[in-house]
Amino acid sequence: MLAVSLVLLLCSSRAQALERSGFVAPPAGTYRLQRILNTPEGLVLDSDGSPQKLSRYVTGRVTLFSFIYTYCTDARGCPLAYATFHNLKKSIEGSPGMRDNVRFVSMSFDPQYDTPEAMRNYGGKDARDTHGLPWHFLTSRARSDLLPMLEGFGQDVSVASPPPNGQRIPLLRHMLKVFLIDARGQVREIYSPAFLQHDMIFNDIKTLLMEQGIKAR
Repeated sequence: MLAVSLVLLLCSSRAQALERSGFVAPPAGTYRLQRILNTPEGLVLDSDGSPQKLSRYVTGRVTLFSFIYTYCTDARGCPLAYATFHNLKKSIEGSPGMRDNVRFVSMSFDPQYDTPEAMRNYGGKDARDTHGLPWHFLTSRARSDLLPMLEGFGQDVSVASPPPNGQRIPLLRHMLKVFLIDARGQVREIYSPAFLQHDMIFNDIKTLLMEQGIKAR
């Protein structure tokens, strides 16, 4: 997880740069997030290998969702998403009213190599945490199951180059997108790497909870 450790440092540096620039996230509840699209349905595998409908993981709670693959090393890609989620998880768990109404989901782009076991290993302690904020690490049985979900979210991914000699795993190319989903399964915000700012996402989550009448401090 060296790549994630490096990105944690980058996240800290980015936050300091935003602070120096005078950026301040607007207070939660002072604005409204538009309804962008409905999340698609699909068949996924949880990290224990059990088949489930995707709707189980994108409804009923406010959900922060991203597509990743476990062997990504792009500092502005999957490791950035992991580091952002990890930092937010700690903040949300310290906020009354938030932990029990929010979940995170990391969904693999690559069902061939990212098996349920691989996703469980990738998630580490976060995947095994049964007391804190739920963070699900999902994959699918086959690319044919995955494609409708990618299309439904509007998430592009392609093979950037063939694997080097002796390496089975292809290099994938994608634009990182992180989706904020309300409890009804509607996407309310899509973050690109430039906008993965801790306070902004934290306040957006609180705003959606406040829509539900949930007090979150």
